[in-house]
Amino acid sequence: MQQNFLDPQVLAAISGLDLVAKTVVQGFVNGLHRSPDFGFSQEFAEYRMYTPGDDLRSVDWNVYARTDRIYLKRYRGETNTRMTVLLDLSKSMSFGAKPNKLDYSRFLVSSLLYLAVQQRDAAGLILFDDEVRQFIPPSSRVGQLQRLLHAVEHAEVGQHTDFSKPFRHFLELIRQRGLVIVVSDFYAKPEEVIETISPLRWKNNEVVLFHILDRQELEPSLTGPATMIDIESGEAIEVTPEYVKTEYRAKMDAHIEDLRSRAQGAGMDYFLMPTDKPLDAGLREYLAARQGRM
Repeated sequence: MQQNFLDPQVLAAISGLDLVAKTVVQGFVNGLHRSPDFGFSQEFAEYRMYTPGDDLRSVDWNVYARTDRIYLKRYRGETNTRMTVLLDLSKSMSFGAKPNKLDYSRFLVSSLLYLAVQQRDAAGLILFDDEVRQFIPPSSRVGQLQRLLHAVEHAEVGQHTDFSKPFRHFLELIRQRGLVIVVSDFYAKPEEVIETISPLRWKNNEVVLFHILDRQELEPSLTGPATMIDIESGEAIEVTPEYVKTEYRAKMDAHIEDLRSRAQGAGMDYFLMPTDKPLDAGLREYLAARQGRM
């Protein structure tokens, strides 16, 4: 039921992205009614007895508490995922009421990073606008989550979006295939976005696009004539309520459908995430869909 989910405004009141991430992950994992290891890594396969020298991070302490015996969780394949998240810091991401698009994206990115690290996956981060502002290579070493969350929390809004530079940078650095997650409002031509990102698929990466939009961008509410200003370019146009209900809505719907269609046609996952959508609900839907394909 909807009231069981975490309202984004509740998350905005929590101090610290580490606590936000933990709260969100616990929220959607509890709602899955299955193993808490549900996520990006290989499926859980079986338990085996602990032997000296084994990694204690694999111990199931709940089983130990019940049986007084130490068992390790084993996974099919035992191949951990390398996950890199690319977060758009362009000026348009500052739009919206609390939480705005960038705040909401911080919550989403932090939750994904937290989940990856909990599963012992190598997690990395690229912050970009029209340049790469920060790059933290994927790693599973101790302290990586703190480094990642610190970067996300202190990331500053930039100017224009240019997908070509960060993705060219990423392609030059990538050495192993993995999971690539792009979090953006995607205010660019869909064909240019997909054409820029597609080379990642050629290298056998799994690519996921999270499209972050404010509800007012999807369904603007006007009671009279108003001026709409492009945050990045400063360009202004006069609009009427009738324009918003008809032509604007049609253009926005067409943009979203074009991006979705091109992404799926290129073998990428696409998920629209309005900033009023409970984050644990959105992640549950995504991970359930992902698990259904494995």
